[in-house]
Amino acid sequence: MKQSAGALLYRDSPDGIEVLIVHPSGNYNRRAPWSIPKGLVDPGEDLETAARREALEETGVAAAGLQPLGHVILTKSRKQIHCFAGRAPADAAPRCASWEVDRAEFVPITTARQLLHPDQAPLLDRLLERMMNAE
Repeated sequence: MKQSAGALLYRDSPDGIEVLIVHPSGNYNRRAPWSIPKGLVDPGEDLETAARREALEETGVAAAGLQPLGHVILTKSRKQIHCFAGRAPADAAPRCASWEVDRAEFVPITTARQLLHPDQAPLLDRLLERMMNAE
């Protein structure tokens, strides 16, 4: 099974929590669902380091203070995605930092639930649960 790691970065907004998600580039991905910034783990690389690297490579946003959210498995590809969550830096200004994505945006968590690949949606629930337990 392919191993992938990604970061679910979030910030507070007047309308609640926003999360940073990306859309894959390419004409064939026009209608593809959005994703958390993620990618394959390099040989010898630990999962959290891979998640940080992928967030930076795809969005230009450096992740700090990440906490594990577990993993999900994509139904079709059987890829296992390990997710780490953390607060985005206050001055985070996401951009398409890689050819792999054509959009990188903070969106309200309710919007993210509609845009994200359905197999990644449980990561949003885990983030909210973690945030509620931290209060």
